Amino acid sequence: MLYNLLQVVDDRLDEFGLYSLLQVLYQLEFRAFAAVLLSFALVLVAGRPVIRWLMRQKIGDSPEFYHADLNALMARKTATPTMGGILIVGSVLITTFLLADLHNRYVIIAFIVLAWLAILGGIDDWLKLTSARRGPGSREGLHAWEKLLFQLGIGAVAGLFIYRHGAGTVLSQVLVLPFQRTYEPGTLDPQQGVIVLGGVAFVLICTLMVAGTSNAVNLTDGMDGLAAGTSVIAAFALMVLCYIAGSVETARFLLFPYIDGTQELMIVTGAMAGACLGFLWFNCAPAEVFMGDTGALSLGGLMAYIAVAIRQEILLLVIGGVFFMEMASVVMQVGYFKWTKGKRILRCSPIHHHFHLGGWSEQQVVTRFWVLAAVCAMVALVSIKLR
Repeated sequence: MLYNLLQVVDDRLDEFGLYSLLQVLYQLEFRAFAAVLLSFALVLVAGRPVIRWLMRQKIGDSPEFYHADLNALMARKTATPTMGGILIVGSVLITTFLLADLHNRYVIIAFIVLAWLAILGGIDDWLKLTSARRGPGSREGLHAWEKLLFQLGIGAVAGLFIYRHGAGTVLSQVLVLPFQRTYEPGTLDPQQGVIVLGGVAFVLICTLMVAGTSNAVNLTDGMDGLAAGTSVIAAFALMVLCYIAGSVETARFLLFPYIDGTQELMIVTGAMAGACLGFLWFNCAPAEVFMGDTGALSLGGLMAYIAVAIRQEILLLVIGGVFFMEMASVVMQVGYFKWTKGKRILRCSPIHHHFHLGGWSEQQVVTRFWVLAAVCAMVALVSIKLR
């Protein structure tokens, strides 16, 4: 909004001597890093009041697992307020509204994806966490198929928009494979041999990425600071990719697909990083609040949407390596359990609980997973030049 307002009153600012002060809003990099700081500050300021409100509503977690030892380890988390994702989502929405170009269609769809999944997660959290006070027979959360249906739905909507918005631009519809050059060196012409996706394939990939990443982040949200910390790292990595994708010169130099308009998504990723940093202030061990489905589903879905928009969904699998490792551990555990009729690969899934039960303290698990997330992000960014 401030960016758009500046464009409207540009000619009048000199009269008040404000132009030299406010012209920094024209600089994308300034707005992106300002988004980090503003989003962080908003969560920090709103954190205590929101936590107190959640406690008054008795929206507290009661973690239960099919493992007696794990229940004992997690007992201290009982009654910790959850649904704190409203802090993250609210901060991202406000910051993006203030600092991004609201005429940019990629930003508008980012708003929709974030709000859609936040509402979905919020309904699920509210039903689960207030069922006790609503009495016997009250519904305890949404069914898995209901959540998946809405996740797939917003993924399809986002995929259709990205595909149609980039119609006529081959590079906005290519499937970028690892180590593959997108441009002919020194030109903006597509490299021979690139795979150009049809509409159905494009929308299908976006749908699966949004639903998959949304659930992957949700599964990671099981220890103090784990999902928030890894999301900070992933958001900063995506910010770098958005900068490259939205800059003709940088994209050409790195043989990276140039997608006009996606540079504004730097503000969204910056806001996401700042909001998660602010949330980590309250979510670090011992956590005062959990993000719940409200935050986890929306963060994962937003990351996936941005990655698809800049044509780097495969790199997201690397950047979000911790998220997808967590999801894979659940799939393998459940599949093996059913196949062998009762045997397990891991002590408990997701895999962070396996290490916790294996003797690592919770803080060791979280810190080591943060390190792993940082390494994954570095591998993804370094691989950009290896084309």
